[in-house]
Amino acid sequence: MKIEHIEAKSIIVPSNIPDKDYVVNPYTGCQFGCLYCYATFMGRFVNEPRNNWGNYVYVKTNAVELAHAQLSTWGDKRKRSSILLSSVTDPYHGIEHKYLLTRGILKTFAEQKYPGPISILTKSPLVLRDVDLLKQLNSEVGLTITTTDEHLSRFLEVKAPLARRRLETVSKLVQLWIEFFLSSLA
Repeated sequence: MKIEHIEAKSIIVPSNIPDKDYVVNPYTGCQFGCLYCYATFMGRFVNEPRNNWGNYVYVKTNAVELAHAQLSTWGDKRKRSSILLSSVTDPYHGIEHKYLLTRGILKTFAEQKYPGPISILTKSPLVLRDVDLLKQLNSEVGLTITTTDEHLSRFLEVKAPLARRRLETVSKLVQLWIEFFLSSLA
């Protein structure tokens, strides 16, 4: 796996996704290497061929600082914008254990009491690590489950967590949400 450090110019960028105003991608590339991934085009921005998807990750080492700087300039109206983590890479693929960029960005949103909706799309149980921050935000989490056939999953989603682990993660998130909801009623 090729890991490169880069500095980004911005981290919260306007989205082309119809129901999201902005996207945040702390990494370029994805360790999961899913065969069907639409984001293979991202390699052109870092001079990687499409067929090398899943074999490299470019770490935007200044992502947390950029998120803080960008949010600090936003007015109240703009802070109601919807944000998606991440649109072209999984924010919780393996390298997140080391670099903590997704966690740092979520912490920035929490510290600045960001009121707008924040969505996370992942295949990783690592999202559970950040429940403490997600509870402080207007957040939602989606877990992609392409198939529950583990053999097919291993073929299509080469290095992604198996569907069984993702289903367990969904179950834990639902349990935590229910507990959080009930405690807010007390």
